[in-house]
Amino acid sequence: MRSSNPVFSRRGFSRDNGYAGFNAQQPQAGGPAVGTNPYATGNPYAEGATNPYATNPYAPQDVQAGAPQTRGNVMTIDDVVSRTAMTLGTVVLTAVLSWFLLPVDPANLGKSYGIAIGAALVALVLALVQSFKRKAAPALILGYAAFEGVFLGVISAAVSTYIADGVVIQAVLGTMAVFAGVLVAYKMGWIRVNRRFTGFVMAAAMGFMLLMVVNLLFSVFAGGDGLGFRSGGLGILFGVIGIVLGACFLALDFKQVEDGITYGAPREEAWLAAFGLTMTLVWIYLEMLRLLSILQGDD
Repeated sequence: MRSSNPVFSRRGFSRDNGYAGFNAQQPQAGGPAVGTNPYATGNPYAEGATNPYATNPYAPQDVQAGAPQTRGNVMTIDDVVSRTAMTLGTVVLTAVLSWFLLPVDPANLGKSYGIAIGAALVALVLALVQSFKRKAAPALILGYAAFEGVFLGVISAAVSTYIADGVVIQAVLGTMAVFAGVLVAYKMGWIRVNRRFTGFVMAAAMGFMLLMVVNLLFSVFAGGDGLGFRSGGLGILFGVIGIVLGACFLALDFKQVEDGITYGAPREEAWLAAFGLTMTLVWIYLEMLRLLSILQGDD
């Protein structure tokens, strides 16, 4: 199964990674029985029943063919939590520094927006480079987080100063509430991530992004808000849709992390998990910020 998260689509928890395929017919010894993973017929990280990393090019040199993998070489939930904390911490730190060191004022508003757009473009390039790499690169991931933080800091300061005072705290709390809600729903089994769910989310996300691109093109060439998808009633509707899509991608991220831990993904994959979770949370925050700004602006 190719991962639904664009971070994992070329690397990590996917069929064409360097660790093994989902075509293995026998599950790893001691692992879940065949059929428990809705995406596979066997262990996606195992080529054989004894050594799940027989073809892993990044496995430690002391792992011998036919020998069981040690626990220290596989991804755990602690690894994911610590890497995610580092990545999100970098985003928050650079956002706070940008808020105070790059003040947004009428005289320098264009300059501030230019810095924000430049930081966003650099973050996008770093994210794309990491997505096409065969191995997780912590420097790229943390670099993405740093530039993404600069973008968020400047944009958040501008919105708070000129559009809706206090909306940033509300957006942060809203993002945290969505994360906690999806996590509880996923752990309780209220959200079932299967092929149908994945296909629906991906189709909806592609349609949503296509409409946003069309709206952006209309706004560039025709001026104003383009087709009106980012303001008024339609803006509120699409803001809610964007947040719901972000919540769905969180569920997909949780499934990828769960599968990676269950089937013995290499420890380096924790960086990819952190990368994917950070990208999703940034998406939710931006949609939450825009939605709350529209709602407060209509008051």
